Amino acid sequence: MALQLVLTTCPNEQIANSIAQHLVTEKLAACVNILPNITSIYHWQGEIQRDSEVQLLIKTDSEKFALLNAQINELHPYDVVEVIALNIQQGDNHYLNWIREYLK
Repeated sequence: MALQLVLTTCPNEQIANSIAQHLVTEKLAACVNILPNITSIYHWQGEIQRDSEVQLLIKTDSEKFALLNAQINELHPYDVVEVIALNIQQGDNHYLNWIREYLK
């Protein structure tokens, strides 16, 4: 099982909290960090956009990614949802083992 850090952004803390709670409750993530008040600048529908968003840092494993991605897209209000998975190359063994144990 390859551990992953999955990134997604939300339009506000209420939606971020709802998604985070669901992912941990359903054992699709061991932990979700919520980082409020980030600024995102991006191109959308022919224009440069600037929005305040909330960043989620989701700790999971690659075997759960497809279901996690589907759940985020189901719960999320955006038409196109940012979901990016990064493989965790290294980390504290105690912490990484905790993630593995919770996700069993």
